[in-house]
Amino acid sequence: MPTVAFYTLGCKVNFYDTEAIWQLFKKEGYEQVDFEETADVYLINTCSVTNTGDKKSRQIIRRAIRRNPDAVIAVTGCYAQTAPAEVLAIPGVDLVIGTQDRDKLMDYIREIRRQRRPVNAVRNIMKTREFEEMDVPEFADRTRAFLKIQEGCNNFCTFCIIPWARGLSRSRKPENVLRQARRLAEAGYREIVLTGIHTGGYGEDLENYRLSDLLADLEKIDGLERIRISSIEASQIDDRMLEVLGSSRKMCRHLHIPVQAGDDEILRRMRRKYTTEEYAAKIGYIRRAMPDVAITTDVIAGFPGETDAHFENGFRFIEQIGFAELHVFPYSKRSGTPAARMDGQVDEDVKRERVHRLIELSERMQAAYASRWVGREVDVIPEREAKGREGQGLLSGHSDNYLHVVFDGDPSMIGGICRVRITAAEEGECRGVRTGVVVPGRTPRPTERVSAAAR
Repeated sequence: MPTVAFYTLGCKVNFYDTEAIWQLFKKEGYEQVDFEETADVYLINTCSVTNTGDKKSRQIIRRAIRRNPDAVIAVTGCYAQTAPAEVLAIPGVDLVIGTQDRDKLMDYIREIRRQRRPVNAVRNIMKTREFEEMDVPEFADRTRAFLKIQEGCNNFCTFCIIPWARGLSRSRKPENVLRQARRLAEAGYREIVLTGIHTGGYGEDLENYRLSDLLADLEKIDGLERIRISSIEASQIDDRMLEVLGSSRKMCRHLHIPVQAGDDEILRRMRRKYTTEEYAAKIGYIRRAMPDVAITTDVIAGFPGETDAHFENGFRFIEQIGFAELHVFPYSKRSGTPAARMDGQVDEDVKRERVHRLIELSERMQAAYASRWVGREVDVIPEREAKGREGQGLLSGHSDNYLHVVFDGDPSMIGGICRVRITAAEEGECRGVRTGVVVPGRTPRPTERVSAAAR
């Protein structure tokens, strides 16, 4: 039986794509092995969001080649799409396939195994207008299922290379999304996470059907208890979306809404499509429609041109919004983007200091949000035995508003939904006491795993 090993860098979309690619290999009779073992085929799903992502991708490719020089080395993902010649120039690489045409992957693999001739299968992604259908019926080692509904992005922010790696926005056909959601619910998944490169842009290329319509249709699926959106832009929160959020029984009370900066001048330089006033107004609307919602965000520190005054202005704005958590990133140059050529590049030491302050702010806001739930009950999907406390009768998982909760229970409950009363909000986690089981568990199968490492 031939063997395949995977390594995934980058975002949730890449992890979904790798799971989908594994389905193709499984149908061909492949056995999956760990990336550090000897395999007949190594597939590396690359990231290119920063220059560091490119570098890490090259390191992993070379590691696979050293592991087994006779193996077929296949490279996909964003770095493969944006720099195929650079990837193929690495001695030992056999196939570069980018971020489309993955349905042809096994044909290329068979041909390369017959005659070792390197193949560059990358096409111009900007000409692609159809969503690439890749189903994932089951997620190994996971209690929640990811459901990819959208690909590409039309925003062209000045710091981002992703439109050139993923192409323009393409939505998955509603009937295909709903069919896969039903299959996942029938397989026992209680929560699905809607994901994409620009998830909130779902439906912008469809006729009279938007993300809010999809959410309303997903609400009707039996067995599906929770629907989570991986990310949505403030500009995509309209009246219809607010109506759905306010009336839904299944929408998770957690929205990730990137702000990136809290100063209007920096937002303009980033080419973001909102002002701080508009962003704050949308957050207010959401909180009225969905009380107790946890709103998390992304923030870039040290964007070109960000002075001390800009940073302090942004810091105050972020503090006033009162997020449940910040994902903080120092600005990193990405070759080929307008921001990399901008004047006013910020000193690395200054970036580090700003990142440190934002992380401290995030920790304070995270603690403040979590403390509001002490004494209240939440529904938690237990994901595993509590890390470092295995065998002690403790489970850990996330509530619908994305509190990380540790509570009493046994492994048979993993994958179900438990009612838990929060007793304490500690650093990085909440402690709780189980008051009931709402839905029985679905224990994930550990026998099939997609070897992956986040960037």
